[in-house]
Amino acid sequence: MVERQIPKPAEIFELMKFKRPELNGRKRRLEKALTIYDLREVAKRRTPAAAFDYTDGAAEGELSLARARQAFEDVEFHPSILRDVSHADPSTTIFGGPSALPFGIAPTGFTRLMQTEGEIAGAGAAGAAGIPFTLSTLGTTSIEGVRAANPNGRNWFQLYVMRDRSVSYGLVERAAAAGFDTLFFTVDTPVAGARLRDKRNGFSIPPQLTPRTVVNAIPRPWWWWDFLTTPKLEFASLTSTGGTVGELLDAAMDPSIDWDDLREIRAMWPGKIAIKGVQNIEDAKKLASLGVDGIVLSNHGGRQLDRAPIPFHLLPQVVREVGRDVEIVVDTGIMNGADIIASIALGARFTLIGRAYLYGLMAGGRAGVDRAIEILSDQLIRTMKLLQVSSLEELTPAHVTQLRRLEPREL
Repeated sequence: MVERQIPKPAEIFELMKFKRPELNGRKRRLEKALTIYDLREVAKRRTPAAAFDYTDGAAEGELSLARARQAFEDVEFHPSILRDVSHADPSTTIFGGPSALPFGIAPTGFTRLMQTEGEIAGAGAAGAAGIPFTLSTLGTTSIEGVRAANPNGRNWFQLYVMRDRSVSYGLVERAAAAGFDTLFFTVDTPVAGARLRDKRNGFSIPPQLTPRTVVNAIPRPWWWWDFLTTPKLEFASLTSTGGTVGELLDAAMDPSIDWDDLREIRAMWPGKIAIKGVQNIEDAKKLASLGVDGIVLSNHGGRQLDRAPIPFHLLPQVVREVGRDVEIVVDTGIMNGADIIASIALGARFTLIGRAYLYGLMAGGRAGVDRAIEILSDQLIRTMKLLQVSSLEELTPAHVTQLRRLEPREL
């Protein structure tokens, strides 16, 4: 028989310790978010459907994005044992400079559409965390504005070579003058992908007040208040070129760019240059032979060619072929710090986060971006310690198995 007794009041009161309620709604929401998917749910509640779907969606059936995320989930880790991991150092170097963590913020267009702090929040959070921030050609904060927001951190610039080459050349010169140290030459956008969510939502830049958007805005008045009481949404680095938003977007997608354009831009740019949007081995080898500094394995977040290769699956072979000659970066599908560690173990030098950062931005502005970086940082450091490695250099392919669901058929 279990011996029972009447509990003493002091013992009961000792158990009844309540947490002081957090009165700041934004802080309360962000503290409850334990994963990037949690931030996504907050973002979805707080952002009109058209803006959220522009961020969250991908091309056509969205297979490329789903497969990229699934590839990271289909990872098996192989930890070591009995190693001192009381301290794990997640810092690294990339493109000639330091980063406190093995990921940076990827370039995203129309960023102030998601939340009015936009690139200012992203650049400021990146600077505070000691990681690089990348500004898109289609960003809604100027090159100089990003530099002002992140004056002591590392800023990178993503370049679309536009139909009017002089516009692109001018952006390259401005980025160099502002101290941006790395240029991402993007090569996977000869035309825009078919983003069906945007078409179904009747989405436009800037957003238009229609009966549908008004109804959707009713439970989200804060978003519209921010949008209507802050500076006009436009391509900040392209305003001097003239033209409507649609015309500028169309001009950014040029199906005529070729290898000569790469040589021209490379000759102009004084810093490091990486080619973003590489999706096969032969192109990676050719780029390495041309002496580029880096290759970004990316399918544009699944927003261009649906059913495109999965960057994480390409990674091991590209590293074997050209990893000694160029630094390999991978993006698309990263939603957890463990995804980043798996990429580093398989030979990536660095990774980029796009949607993960934007979910934080939509969930809580600058504080939400800080929270997204904090979540990923905690996850990757914990994964390192559970794998029992104390530095990124100790990670090897032996720590990871890619469990593939999709295997090519024999022809």
